[in-house]
Amino acid sequence: MPVEFIAASKLPTKHGDFDISVFQDPETEQEHIALSIGLSTSSQTTESTPAQSDTIEPTLVRIHSECLTGDAFGSLRCDCGPQLNTTLELLAKKGRGALLYLRQEGRGIGLPNKIRAYALQDQGHDTLDANLLLGLPADARTYEMCQVMLAHLGVQRVNLITNNPAKIEALTALGLDVVERTPLHVGENPHNAAYLETKQNRMRHLRG
Repeated sequence: MPVEFIAASKLPTKHGDFDISVFQDPETEQEHIALSIGLSTSSQTTESTPAQSDTIEPTLVRIHSECLTGDAFGSLRCDCGPQLNTTLELLAKKGRGALLYLRQEGRGIGLPNKIRAYALQDQGHDTLDANLLLGLPADARTYEMCQVMLAHLGVQRVNLITNNPAKIEALTALGLDVVERTPLHVGENPHNAAYLETKQNRMRHLRG
């Protein structure tokens, strides 16, 4: 998935002041966003002095797929909103790192299918089987865009904030060096307990 850097600006938030960079796939016009702090982007450097943000220590990075219901509406059916906000708090406290916000709603199946899957979950199916009953993959996300986004931020060595080993494997396959992992266990509640259990038992998510 070829993505191109489009524009960047400052973005003050309740968590701290970030740089926001927008990337776009020229074929699909799908946008992805990087929120970064303390990193030099390639648009701020010259060809003779390329961006190099992690020459001393690996850069703290989270890959966060869009979740409208959790991120914007505070849904308790998932842990996405707490993960997003906790990540931004961690990055602001560290003063260095990046959040890659990928527009891959519902693990890549899109918002309408995500709500259809929710309806099946209401009938007793878990989050994985609900997708399969709709004839959809359990996880349709891809991560090729991360290579361009992290290169733009000068990131090669990564401390990945994740519980999902598939993300580590994806970045490694892209040639990125994931040298550390920071777990992120937040937002558990009675409404998402079965969802989190399914991710751990059937989708390889790590507990610690």
